[in-house]
Amino acid sequence: MTHPPSRRLWAVVGATGTGKSDLALDLAEMLRERGNPAEIVNADAMQLYRGMDIGTAKVPESERRGIPHHLFDVRDVDEEAAVAWYQPLAREAIDAIHARGGDAILVGGSGLYVSSVVYDFSFPPRDAAIRSRLEHELESEGVGALLRRLQAQDPQTASRVDPRNGRRIIRALEVLEQGGSTHGAALPDRPELWCSDTRIIGVRLDRAALVERLDTRVERMWETGLIAEVDALRARGLERGVTARRAIGYAQALGQLEGRLTREEAIAETQALTRRYARRQVSWFKRYAELVWHDAPARARDVLES
Repeated sequence: MTHPPSRRLWAVVGATGTGKSDLALDLAEMLRERGNPAEIVNADAMQLYRGMDIGTAKVPESERRGIPHHLFDVRDVDEEAAVAWYQPLAREAIDAIHARGGDAILVGGSGLYVSSVVYDFSFPPRDAAIRSRLEHELESEGVGALLRRLQAQDPQTASRVDPRNGRRIIRALEVLEQGGSTHGAALPDRPELWCSDTRIIGVRLDRAALVERLDTRVERMWETGLIAEVDALRARGLERGVTARRAIGYAQALGQLEGRLTREEAIAETQALTRRYARRQVSWFKRYAELVWHDAPARARDVLES
């Protein structure tokens, strides 16, 4: 069942480094100039965390142009951020924006987080005991053993999940043990829009240009203080965090601080993982039937007129 909106939902998506945040700000500003009090809702899993700023390219509050932003800095680094937790909060924020008479602009590149809001599907229940046992098995047996189990029980989901993503594999097995069926670790086959008046805007960049931009951005993260940021986050529990400590860049910065990686190795590993993540993002969003692509740098005026 689709959600009956009072206003439009915009989703600005695409690979990391393509300028989604700038486009969302420009779009919100242009809508507000036209009398539409648009507001922005975060759909980047790592920008949910307080203090994770440099490594996530989070727009500083001083640069948000007075436009309200929602679901940024709402989790501590020692807390888990799960899409099933995020979905109702994001939809609540969007409903509130619509109730105030404005359009909501969802922006981010975390595919499942975006999909959980844009499309109408629900998540199976959780079982803390099953999850804890599976996490211990992951530590003792490795991700390969759990993936083989998933392949035997649910080959379709196993073929779609990232084989290195232990958390996603654990989640699929947790659901199966409760007698449920997974959502394929992706979109339903025929997803319906949650909000009937939805515009999905993709920002893309030529692969070679994107790789150069991403590699440069990673180097700039180190130059502008990522190591100091991560060192400060350690005191706030980063190493205890299930989600935050594994974030690209943060895991490598921790490795450097702990002496497991040199500065050059940490940067190179972050660059390689960022490039791989960008490829996965593009593949994910290509499946959105409603998506309209715009080449970076995308212009808000073109988006409004398309």
